[in-house]
Amino acid sequence: MSQNSFYGPLDDVAADAGYDSQHPPRVGFFTDTSVCIGCKACEVACKEWNNVPDDGFNLLGMSFDNTGMLGANSWRHVAFIEQPAREPVDLGMPSRERPGDATGAETRQDFRWLMSSDVCKHCTHAGCLDVCPTGALFRTEFGTVVVQQDICNGCGYCVSGCPYGVIERREGDGRAWKCTLCYDRLHDGLEPACAKACPTDSIQFGDLDELRERAARRVTELHERGVTEARLYGHDPNDGVGGDGAFFLLLDEPEVYGLPPDPVVPTRDAGRMWRFAGMAASAMVGMAVTAFVGRGR
Repeated sequence: MSQNSFYGPLDDVAADAGYDSQHPPRVGFFTDTSVCIGCKACEVACKEWNNVPDDGFNLLGMSFDNTGMLGANSWRHVAFIEQPAREPVDLGMPSRERPGDATGAETRQDFRWLMSSDVCKHCTHAGCLDVCPTGALFRTEFGTVVVQQDICNGCGYCVSGCPYGVIERREGDGRAWKCTLCYDRLHDGLEPACAKACPTDSIQFGDLDELRERAARRVTELHERGVTEARLYGHDPNDGVGGDGAFFLLLDEPEVYGLPPDPVVPTRDAGRMWRFAGMAASAMVGMAVTAFVGRGR
């Protein structure tokens, strides 16, 4: 059975990968960027638990965003985006009272930080799974996507197969590395290290269907508070990747956070293309046979 065919609205990716009906529910991450404080506890917890190597220290133009992007040595990346303020809006976060702020609520001042902890999306239609020639990438019983380093041959096909630019080969190693959603912890009934370490519950782990419902309620709450730009990203099962196992609540356009506005798995049309190629090849063979027979006559 295919590990990565195109699913219906229930996106039961584990069943499609061959797991029986007793497999666990699909799990994932809902990241609410409106309460991220940029502490990077998730980055540290991920590195410590998974023994992810140090990727150096670079201020990247004096930005607090010293990791820059996801990669083989950065399975979690906290983005920092500074923007001019719009109007003061209550985000529903308690803060220390400041002059002129009688409520003590967190409001926008002359500028605002947009912070978001990015991670592998564990896509429903995972391009990396489609193109891996060795089976090093596999779908787990939890619906997540994991790389087996003892099988990976370092071909790099998965790097180009990811619409988010998440997966990368490690320098000096050559093999592909990315977030495993702490597969070992899931087996022991534990939540991933990054979610466990997050002090504001910006990173929420759980049953993916329940997380989608929770996220919809949070968007409604923010809209009622006047944060009309709040939106969900990666939650829609009808998008170009069939919905993500890790999705986000954003306070601006996806491009502002370095996310593609309309991600599409590169192999989405591969089956149709091969069918067209087969039809074209058959037509060419037919014409060649006809020409050969006609010449013989």
